[in-house]
Amino acid sequence: MLLTITNTNPPATDLGYLLHKNPSRVQTFELSFGKAHVFYPEATADRCTAALLLDVDPVGLVRTRRGPAGEGGMLDQYVNDRPYVASSFMSVAIARIFNSALAGTSKGRPELVNTPLPLSARIAVLPCRGGEAFLRRLFEPLGYQVKAEHHPLDEKFPEWGESSYYTVEIAKQVSLQDLLTHLYVLIPVLDADKHYWVGKDEVEKLLRHGEGWLQAHPEREAIVSRYLRGFRKLTREALARLTEDESLDPDAEQETKEEQEQAIEAPLRLHDVRLDQVAAELKASGAKRILDLGCGEGKLIRELLKDRQFDEILGMDVSYRSLETAAERLHLDTLPPKQKERIKLIQGSLMYRDKRLAGFDAAVVVEVIEHLDEPRLAAFERVLFEFARPQTAVLTTPNAEYNAKFETLPAGQFRHRDHRFEWTREQFQNWATRIGTKFGYSVVFKPVGEEDQRLGAPTQMGVFRL
Repeated sequence: MLLTITNTNPPATDLGYLLHKNPSRVQTFELSFGKAHVFYPEATADRCTAALLLDVDPVGLVRTRRGPAGEGGMLDQYVNDRPYVASSFMSVAIARIFNSALAGTSKGRPELVNTPLPLSARIAVLPCRGGEAFLRRLFEPLGYQVKAEHHPLDEKFPEWGESSYYTVEIAKQVSLQDLLTHLYVLIPVLDADKHYWVGKDEVEKLLRHGEGWLQAHPEREAIVSRYLRGFRKLTREALARLTEDESLDPDAEQETKEEQEQAIEAPLRLHDVRLDQVAAELKASGAKRILDLGCGEGKLIRELLKDRQFDEILGMDVSYRSLETAAERLHLDTLPPKQKERIKLIQGSLMYRDKRLAGFDAAVVVEVIEHLDEPRLAAFERVLFEFARPQTAVLTTPNAEYNAKFETLPAGQFRHRDHRFEWTREQFQNWATRIGTKFGYSVVFKPVGEEDQRLGAPTQMGVFRL
């Protein structure tokens, strides 16, 4: 069972200070299930690799009753994959042997603890219960580049098919603490098993190590369930605690969101201009079934309802209060049956895959992405472009360059206090081009509102097409 971590940031041997393990010697540690060895196959100024090798004693596991869950008889107790594949044994070893690095402390190089480094981790054999697709759904939303080599059951007997084992390498500009944290949590998730009893203390471990990234992960439910081995009570508790603050934000934010932004943009009537231009793009696309993500109080839906081209309009928002307001403003209770059939309002999050979003001709996301921080934005990208995958997607977002023209907006401030970013035209175009290339969309950029010769238009639009 082998894990290697490589640093290529000179002096690369600083990895030894961060791990609290000297590159010049081999160290061996006794664990309850065997031995762990830490050594450095390479240690130069330009490249340094630390290896964690676990020597698991399968006989000892049986004798101490720490063998695989669901043992299938005496043979299965002694003949299994536990000594060879990365599993919860590896997570325990990471926690115990690299405990200082996992906790984010370093006496020798404290300034590097929170510094993103060009790190890669290679796991020699990892069971991926769910296949390569699930492996990628775990690591790619966190920003990792993933390489996976699938191994057959037996090279001499190809008719036996593929195994569930992979050699996996992940790479990212990331702090060592974050890398170890992600490995600690996700290795047992991929294995979908643990060698020890799972109780309430595991919920605390998961929440502690998942802080800052698990809440926004698009596979949050799967991660929690597998980490806790499917125990429903523990899974419900963990998910409830992860999402307990989500219900506090949407309605309160929605009440002030439009007020703050429209107060700044009101002189330009920018909100109306945006909606008119978005509706025009949807009409030009020929789309009949429209998905309005972050529909708010339904103003765009009201405009689209006027055009008979649009047979079905699904509005989704995280705020239930906004959906209630939308229903009132659209007069859903009194609409003629045929008109009412064209509209559906649902509550949901842009962070999670939702089967209800699939199959639409076009999706529109008006002034939403700037409210998402980096992990949530990465999750949203997959939700829209990989899972929902409409033929056309229309996105709008503020143009940060134009902010200089708003007299009531102090320099350096965003148009709304909940904005996580406001992009320049170049930043938006770089992001949209990258997304288009990744998911197979072409993208055209258009200004929204009156353009300034130097600063551009107040809003920028990207139209994505398959």
